[in-house]
Amino acid sequence: MTNGTPLVPAAELAARNPTRFPNESDAYREARNALLAEEIELRRHIERVSEQRRGLPPGGEVTGDFRFESAEGSITFAELFGDRATLIAYSFMYGPERERPCPMCTSLLDSWDGNAQHVGRRAALAIIARSPIERLQAFKAERGWTHLDFYADISGDYTRAYVSADDADIPAYNVFTRKDSVIRHFWSAEMFAGTADPGQDPRGAPDMVPLWTILDTTPEGRGTDWYPQLDYRA
Repeated sequence: MTNGTPLVPAAELAARNPTRFPNESDAYREARNALLAEEIELRRHIERVSEQRRGLPPGGEVTGDFRFESAEGSITFAELFGDRATLIAYSFMYGPERERPCPMCTSLLDSWDGNAQHVGRRAALAIIARSPIERLQAFKAERGWTHLDFYADISGDYTRAYVSADDADIPAYNVFTRKDSVIRHFWSAEMFAGTADPGQDPRGAPDMVPLWTILDTTPEGRGTDWYPQLDYRA
């Protein structure tokens, strides 16, 4: 059901598909329409999961006095929201002990930089890392990112509370809400190694990394022995 309207069965919708390509066989079209039905079901399942996520009870209130360093100076956690009611906080794997940032995180942010100005119309987006802000800004300039806002969690208080109690240099995606001056945790990506299926790297669903979503549409798929790099000139 969607808005009270019964859904047409996915197989029936797929059977109505008028798309045909030059020289395709009957076997290809039969298999492709069967796949299309599964894709329709996947889209519907994604929407059901999204509705369930939006329906979560209020999360825990944020009570820590978290402070960050920005390009303009010190900033509070509440100020990360700007004038938005929702804050998306991504923890970038670029701790002070790393010589270079995580290539996987960098690939993600490569794609997010182009969308950040669009996301910003609906929610605040903050990229947080444990390295000093000067280091983060230098890599931002090196990468040519223009729309992402970086913040240094120098004390590590936020990281220990919402990323890793052990202050590990790991990625994290957290969403927070603010209503009547009360800030609450709304949702966090929690699909890690313990939830991964055999033979697969840990991943969320849907995958927030456009790189993998694109490669999943190819005959070779995302593979198991290739990962993005910071530089391909070598």
